[in-house]
Amino acid sequence: MRVQLLSVIGALLLASAVARAGTIPDFRLQDLDRREQSFNNLKGERFTVIDFWATWCKPCLRAIPALNALQNDFAARGIRVIGINTDSPRNSAKVKPFVRINKIAYTVLRDPNGVVTGKLNVKAFPTLFIINARNEIVYTHIGFKSGDERLLREKLTSFLEAAGE
Repeated sequence: MRVQLLSVIGALLLASAVARAGTIPDFRLQDLDRREQSFNNLKGERFTVIDFWATWCKPCLRAIPALNALQNDFAARGIRVIGINTDSPRNSAKVKPFVRINKIAYTVLRDPNGVVTGKLNVKAFPTLFIINARNEIVYTHIGFKSGDERLLREKLTSFLEAAGE
């Protein structure tokens, strides 16, 4: 059991390091109305927060109010939140009602076959990236617990200050 746990932790740290060092290429996914959307057309002017989540993930559910608040509080400063749902095609019918019931106020895209999720080496949910205007991943956060909302807000504020705002 201990070896398995260490392997999982090692894989998560490796995935985080790989993602942190990379950039986000433009990608296209469908929104909840099955319209294809491009990342470059949706991203924020200064920073973009991408949250990979699933309907079955309890920490993902806890993150939604914090992400709604970030979208509301930082939109005027050039930051955009995008949620990427990773539920399998079998669960597709659950996603749109889940978004409505949980009052998700930011754009939600669907990655049911794990194309973008796989390219970015996302292995745990939720996984959140903060991406700058040059599509570089400047921060990676895995999981969500009480207090993380303050950490994310502080990170975004510090990135904005470093960028000259």
